[in-house]
Amino acid sequence: MAIGLIIIGDEILSGRRTDQHFTKVVQLLAERGLQLDWAEVLGDDPARITATLRRTFASGDIVFSCGGIGATPDDHTRQAAADALGLPLVLHEQGKRNIQQRILQMGEESGQPADLNSAENLHRLKMAEFAQGAELIPNPYNNVAGFALRQHYFVPGFPVMAWPMIAWVLDHHYAHLFHRAPHSEQSVLVYGTAESALTPLMEALEAKFAGVKVFSLPSVGDANTRRHIELGVKGAPAPTAAAFTELCAELTRLQVEYQHLS
Repeated sequence: MAIGLIIIGDEILSGRRTDQHFTKVVQLLAERGLQLDWAEVLGDDPARITATLRRTFASGDIVFSCGGIGATPDDHTRQAAADALGLPLVLHEQGKRNIQQRILQMGEESGQPADLNSAENLHRLKMAEFAQGAELIPNPYNNVAGFALRQHYFVPGFPVMAWPMIAWVLDHHYAHLFHRAPHSEQSVLVYGTAESALTPLMEALEAKFAGVKVFSLPSVGDANTRRHIELGVKGAPAPTAAAFTELCAELTRLQVEYQHLS
């Protein structure tokens, strides 16, 4: 079962906003012994969002989707999720009550009693229109819930809301997956050697140590670091440790200059 992330918003693709979700979701998963398998960034295009969700619903993956669940004309995610599954969009009663409670609270805070039947407040209820059968994801910031459908979890684009909501989903639905596959990663910095010259070693290590992945991250260097390649192994702790020992031994045998990372 893979874990995916969808980030929605024209503002990300245009550069008007810098995405913060990717790094944070990776962190939230890593804290629980999980990892992100894929990520996609989509603009506010209803057809593309629907097509993407149709594909990811069919995949069986656990998917987090950030953005596009508000009530403005450029918020298409709620309708797209319903369309992707061929379900009607319906008003969720508890979601409606949550929004109304928030409206009343805002009125009390401003000293001006709220009219739940005003056009503006009735429009806000669109944020509780989800595909039939959706479940709520609590929003600790303002109580305007996100929603869940078939292992897909839809949260707002605002980090202050999205991140605790994603953490809640993980802790309440997937705690049984936490730290089930212990993971280890070790690497060195290799100097003065072309990546192509290291490829036979990388292939030999992956062939010998089942389940261990070898990675190579070249860098042109900067004012403080010479041109180098970060060469390493990752996977289950025991075979990764054995693979790393052999990697270092082989680099030494080949008289390749390298430096252990702390």
